[in-house]
Amino acid sequence: MGTVIMHNVVSVDGFIADKNDDVGSLHDWYFNGDTPISDRDEEFDHSGAGNGFKASKVSAEYVSSIWAAIGTIVMGRNLFDLVNGWEGRPPAGDHVVVVSHRPKPEGWHPEASYHFVDDVTAAIAKAKELAGDRTVAVNAGEVGGQILAAGLIDEVAMDVVPVVFGSGKRYFGSIDEQHLLEDPHVVIQGKGVLHLKFRVRR
Repeated sequence: MGTVIMHNVVSVDGFIADKNDDVGSLHDWYFNGDTPISDRDEEFDHSGAGNGFKASKVSAEYVSSIWAAIGTIVMGRNLFDLVNGWEGRPPAGDHVVVVSHRPKPEGWHPEASYHFVDDVTAAIAKAKELAGDRTVAVNAGEVGGQILAAGLIDEVAMDVVPVVFGSGKRYFGSIDEQHLLEDPHVVIQGKGVLHLKFRVRR
């Protein structure tokens, strides 16, 4: 089975969005370079900018290597609703598992490999089954924090942006107990972003 990685862009003080789910300047680094992050033929504009993601060379190489390894993305229902599930076309990987007590919207993109599961343990099991030897990428936030608390995350990846939000949606959600990580095994300085990866200490 592949590695389960919790990955998100985050402010210096640990927020992935403000209380209204606005990411503010957190994603600016996705557009401050001239190197495309993905060469996928996109029918859906994940960047929302009309010209795709173009970061600095070092960031593009790092992120594209992560995206290329992804088999399944695990996301919460809040993010699914915010982006309408990327219209059934995830930015990376072939499958998506949505953690939700509500079922898939009736008639929503029946061709898409999206699976709705109401329990984080079952969600990771399904994601691993779908991903095979590829990576399971877990979006940070409430669901990501629950999956970390359940001991199901292997690595934590953070793209740290030099901004302080002060309040908002936390990277680890409402997790309220200590979890130890190893020293970072990836430290990459991009333009307007610091890429870090930590293995979860067992």
